[in-house]
Amino acid sequence: MWLFDLMFGPFIDYGFMRRALAGALALAFAAGPLGVFLVLRRMSLMGDAMAHAILPGVAVGFLTAGLSLSAMTIGGMITGLVVALLAGAVARLTPQREDASFAAFYLVSLGLGVLLVSLRGSNMDLIHVLFGTVLGLDDGSLLLVSTTSSITLLMLALIFRPLVVECLDPLFLRGEGRTGSLIHMVFLVLLVMTLVAGFQVLGTLMVVGIMMLPATAARFWVRSVGRQMVLAAVIGSVASYTGLLFSYYANVPASPSIILSAGAVYFISVLFGPLGGLLQAATQAYARHHRLSQISERP
Repeated sequence: MWLFDLMFGPFIDYGFMRRALAGALALAFAAGPLGVFLVLRRMSLMGDAMAHAILPGVAVGFLTAGLSLSAMTIGGMITGLVVALLAGAVARLTPQREDASFAAFYLVSLGLGVLLVSLRGSNMDLIHVLFGTVLGLDDGSLLLVSTTSSITLLMLALIFRPLVVECLDPLFLRGEGRTGSLIHMVFLVLLVMTLVAGFQVLGTLMVVGIMMLPATAARFWVRSVGRQMVLAAVIGSVASYTGLLFSYYANVPASPSIILSAGAVYFISVLFGPLGGLLQAATQAYARHHRLSQISERP
């Protein structure tokens, strides 16, 4: 009984903990699968770039309407899509690679966003935007995150096969017509939507952690893309639960606790994962060395 109270008591006794868990789980269900495709496309840092890219729009929404969920959401969506389109255009029209283009735009966006928030807001307002308020989620924020995650999962299910092909062989879809560009744009829209909804939970600096850490950890355990998507969502959900529980009992901020929980799963995966983990690599190296020693000792 004491173990049940220890693990579930905070969520049973306090409504803000239940809303925090519901919001974090809804975000993890969508963010993890999106992160798998970013890893598959070798664009892991793009999630971080896009998370910073939404900051100026969020800041403009804050300056015009205060802590208005709708204003900050609309502003973040607009700037996120604009930065994605501009960075993609620079990569296609100039010799610069896409990752470098996104890095340049996200640095400018981060500086501009922090400056705009600082013009009228206090340090607490800046912390709210950058690190989120998972323990202060209201019904509107929870509805936004849940709806966005549901739309994202539905769209990923609809475009799953062409998206996998576009990640593995983009030239094939381009050769078949404009399908590749359309799929890429839909993916970018889903990415921006999830990041904008997620900043209410974990903030613009932390939201990418629940997207990339579970996705990178999942690759050490399963091979297929579909299983990686499922496992990434599970890892993100477990990290959300354990992070919130740890923050409650240790009296520490919830957002970094969730990300650190996901980071702990990632390091465990790096060490013990059966698909490329360090322990497996060491075991295989020892086995090869042992076989070579036996061969060399034969007369």
